[in-house]
Amino acid sequence: MEGDIGPADKTIKITEIRVTYHVRVPEDKKAEAERSLEFHSSRCPAYQSIKDSIPVKIDADFEWV
Repeated sequence: MEGDIGPADKTIKITEIRVTYHVRVPEDKKAEAERSLEFHSSRCPAYQSIKDSIPVKIDADFEWV
């Protein structure tokens, strides 16, 4: 995970969060792995808590084994 911080009035704030999963997945589970990424946002409590105030980009770097 990484993010950006920028100025906000007299303080700073998180302006964007980027999450990248690095996962080894068996070839026969490719469809399930890709589909799980589609559901991440709707089922992640942390994302649901901040989604309206901080842009979050979620991606995956799958290694097919």
